[in-house]
Amino acid sequence: MAEESLSDGGDGGGDRVDRAALDEVVRCTSELIRIDTTNRGGGDCRERPAAEYIAERLADAGIEPTLLEREPGRTNVVARIPGADRGADALLVHGHLDVVPAEPADWSVHPFSGEIRDGVVWGRGAIDMKNMDAMVLATVRAWARAGVRPPRDIVLAFTADEEDSATAGSDFLAEEHAGLFEGCTEGISESGAFTFHAGGGMRLYPVGAGERGTGWLRLTARGTAGHGSKVNSDNAVSNLAAAVSRIADHQWPVRLTPTVRAALTELAALHGIEADLDAADFDVDELLGKLGPAAALVAPTVRNSANPTMLDAGYKINVIPGTAVGHVDGRMVPGGEEEFHATLDRLTGPDVHWEFQHREVPLQAPVDSPTYRAMRAAIGKFDPTAHTVPYCMSGGTDAKQFSRLGIVGYGFSPLKLPAGFDYQALFHGVDERVPVEALHFGVRVLDDFLMRAGSQSPPAPRPRQ
Repeated sequence: MAEESLSDGGDGGGDRVDRAALDEVVRCTSELIRIDTTNRGGGDCRERPAAEYIAERLADAGIEPTLLEREPGRTNVVARIPGADRGADALLVHGHLDVVPAEPADWSVHPFSGEIRDGVVWGRGAIDMKNMDAMVLATVRAWARAGVRPPRDIVLAFTADEEDSATAGSDFLAEEHAGLFEGCTEGISESGAFTFHAGGGMRLYPVGAGERGTGWLRLTARGTAGHGSKVNSDNAVSNLAAAVSRIADHQWPVRLTPTVRAALTELAALHGIEADLDAADFDVDELLGKLGPAAALVAPTVRNSANPTMLDAGYKINVIPGTAVGHVDGRMVPGGEEEFHATLDRLTGPDVHWEFQHREVPLQAPVDSPTYRAMRAAIGKFDPTAHTVPYCMSGGTDAKQFSRLGIVGYGFSPLKLPAGFDYQALFHGVDERVPVEALHFGVRVLDDFLMRAGSQSPPAPRPRQ
C-alpha cells in the first residue's frame, strides 16, 4: 500500500467501515467457502486457489502480496501495511486457508456451496476460519478506500496447512521467511472474541490468551509373534491395550496457569462467587460446578490431558502380531511438559515405547497488556453490556509456530452471536455456518481494535532493517 496515499487512522470507524465493507465481508466469506481447500492430512491439500483469491484482492487495494510455497499448491500469502509510526512494533494478523474434511451427505446444505440463507452464510470454513480471512480482507480494503493507515505496521499472513502439521504453512514461514515478520511482537488469529452466552442474559467474549501445548503420541508395543491358539505371555496387543487403558483412566492433577487463574477469578466475580484460588482447600472442580455454562471455557485447560484415539495391530485373527501401535492426543498446559513426559513414561510401562509424532509448545499471553486492553475496549464499544474475559484454548493454532519468532499470540476473531448459536460445536462440525450480522460486527470490532492497538500506549521505538 503506497504510504504517501494514506493518512493517519484516528477513531472514525464509522467512516472507515462503509456499506461496501459490510457487503464485501459476506461475499468474501461465501466465495472463500466455495474454494474447496480440504486438508486431509499427509500433504493432501491445495490452498493455492484461495491464496490467489486473497492476493488478487490485496493487490487491488494497493497492498503488495507475496505468495510462498514449500510444496507446489500449498500456498501462503504475506503482506505488510505500513503504519503511521514506522518505529513502533508491528502486529501480525494471521488466518489459515485450509479446512477440515466435510461429508456432504451429513449436511443440510453442500459444505462448499457458500450458500447465504436467512441471514446466515453456510459452509466449511464459515467459522474455522474463512470468516476471519474475509473480515481481514474487508477491513484493509476499507482502509484503502478511506485513505487511512493503522498506528503501527500490520503484517498479514494467510497460511496453508494449519489443520494438519503446519509444515507447509506457518512452520515454513517461521523457518524460512522470518524476515517478512521483522518487527512483529504480537499477533492475533482465531478462536477468541466470540459471544458466549453464560446464562441469565450474561454475554461473555473470551479472548484467547494462552494455548495448551500439542503432543500427538505414537505408542509401540513389541512382543513375540505366534499362533493365536498358543499361550503367549509376550503379546504386543495385550501390552498396548493395558498401556492405553492406563492412559485413558489416569486422573491428571490440577495445574492452574496465570491465564486460567485470571479466567477463573473474573468468571467467579461475574457470577457473584467468592473464590480464593490460593486457599489450601480450593477445589477447582467445585468452582467449575458453580459457573454454569461458563465452566466450558475453562474446564478443558485446568489440567494436562491424554486421549487414546487410534489403534493398529495384526493382520489375521489367528495370528498374534509382533507389533502393535496406538496413537494418543496429548495436550499440555503451560509449564506442564515435564509432568506430562514423566507421567507417560510411568503409564506406558517397560513394555511400550512412546514418542512424539508431533509436538508444539504451550503458549501464554499477558492479560494486562495494552493490546489486551485494546481488544477489550473494541468489544465494549460495540457490545457495551457484555464482558470480555481471558481464556486458554484447549487446542492449538498457528500462533505456536509464530511464537518461535518472539511473537506473542492472542485469539481474537470477533463475532457477535445470538443465544443458542453453539460456536464451539461448529468447529469441525456439521452444518458449520456464521450469521451475516456476526460478520458485520466482526469487521467493525476488528477495524476499531487495529486502529486502537498501539495508538494509546505506543511501545518504545525499535530499529528496523
